Order: sequence, then C-alpha cells, then structure tokens
Amino acid sequence: MVFQYTNAFVTIASVNCDNVVNFYTKLLEQKPVILIPNVYAEFNLVSMRLGIFKPKNTNESEFEAISKAKSKISLCLEVSNLEDAIAHLTALGYSPPGEISIASHGREIYAYDPDGNRLILHQAPVNDK
Repeated sequence: MVFQYTNAFVTIASVNCDNVVNFYTKLLEQKPVILIPNVYAEFNLVSMRLGIFKPKNTNESEFEAISKAKSKISLCLEVSNLEDAIAHLTALGYSPPGEISIASHGREIYAYDPDGNRLILHQAPVNDK
C-alpha cells in the first residue's frame, strides 16, 4: 500500500476563534476564503492553506492546555521586507518581543498571535551576483 495525499495545510485551534481569525485577516491583509463565524476560517496563502478552527466544547480543555504551553510548531512567513512586516505587526498591537536575529537562511524575528502561537517572520538574504 502506498500513502498518497492530494494536499496539505496547517490548522490552528483556538477557543477564541473569532479573535484569532480577525488577527490573521489583518496580518495577511485578506479575508478568509471560507468563513463560518466562530467555527472555522481558511486562508489561501502562497503555496499553503491556513485553517483556524474552534474546537468542539468536548475538546476545548485539550486545546486550552496547549495554548498555555510553548508550542514546538511555528508558522513561518517569508517576507520581502522584515522591517515593514514588524511595523505591520506592531500596528496590529502584536509587536515582536525580541530583536532581529541573523540565521544561516537570512534575518528573522519571532512574534506571537493572540493565542500565543509562534510566528517566524523571515527575510531571505539578497543574492549579490
């Protein structure tokens, strides 16, 4: 048997679903392509889909516990101008708490959404040829 899949996407669970959807609507400067208020929203990003869902009441405690812990998963967004992206997040009220760091793959900074999910804003180095 061969494991086959047709698509992949990332989802974020939030008991504060509408608040998190509002944050990503402003951050990504686009409305969800699918929106069921306080249940599910989906954004089409470049090469990826991002879903945000409200867990069923019977599962809320599982996701509340996760949201208070540090997650090992990050949503990485490659940006063309890191300073502009930081200014945009700051205008939304979610300033990155740290400083820009230099990694082997370029400059980056960590930020967090309203539920504390880690965002990594990354700017690739400019190739000088």
